[in-house]
Amino acid sequence: MTTTHAANIASLKFEIAAQLGYDPKNPPVHVDHTEAACVLKVKESTLAVWRSTGRYNLPFVKVGRLVRYRVNDLAQFLVDRTAGHTGEVA
Repeated sequence: MTTTHAANIASLKFEIAAQLGYDPKNPPVHVDHTEAACVLKVKESTLAVWRSTGRYNLPFVKVGRLVRYRVNDLAQFLVDRTAGHTGEVA
């Protein structure tokens, strides 16, 4: 992982914590599926489909019926999907 990549993840973790109303200097380790959906701007049912089909490799923690997402994994997921353009590279 490059220094820039790690900085992007750290910056996103800070933004995610602030977006969810947590203290960015002390972000939570895990968030529930409702908060994860809010961060990713998708419906909770979309996350359920992604979990069951494996559409995206978004790690989650499941204990009984409870589903949690690591804030670090959400930040990594967003960084990995950040694109500069949609066209082909010449």
